[in-house]
Amino acid sequence: MSKFSRRLLVVAALGALALAGCSKGPTGASEGDMTLGDPKAKVQVVEYASASCAHCARFNNETFPEFKKKYIDSGKVHYTLKEFLTPPNEMAAAGFLLARCAGKDKYFTVLDAIFQNQMEMFNSGDIRGGLLRVAQGAGMTEQQFNACISDEAALKALNERVDTAIKKDKITGTPTFFFNGKKIAEGEVSMAQLDAAFAEASK
Repeated sequence: MSKFSRRLLVVAALGALALAGCSKGPTGASEGDMTLGDPKAKVQVVEYASASCAHCARFNNETFPEFKKKYIDSGKVHYTLKEFLTPPNEMAAAGFLLARCAGKDKYFTVLDAIFQNQMEMFNSGDIRGGLLRVAQGAGMTEQQFNACISDEAALKALNERVDTAIKKDKITGTPTFFFNGKKIAEGEVSMAQLDAAFAEASK
């Protein structure tokens, strides 16, 4: 896990920069992003999230299931998750690498398991052990897990995606939500806010 620390220092430093700009935000998936729902849906929702972000975990655990059922599963929304890194960066990076190693069809299931167990990992301090248990639950061996979180090419690609988020989309925190390119929230968001944002984007 220590390998992450050195390579993520650059990303962490970039994240601290105050970057000005008011251009339109992301309207959909870029190469490497993970998505759910109908790509042709009228409303395109982008969420920037971090696997180590407590607010992201709360949204995933308490609000996202209803949002997914109401809008994504019904074909009304195409949802894109864009990966971002927040402290502890090593956990966020390892979590995303793990979700990707599990396979595209298991990505969101594994990420959900990480969010569901996030607080336990924080409280115990055993982040590696917690992630390993998630990996094993997805059918990976410890050897596969170790190889996954040590994949330098995958980490480089993740860092590049985060770098783009900081420089192009001016992301400074998570979760951050965009509906058809318009930022509607940064931080805690309620189902009522999401309903209102969907109604506005549907016009």
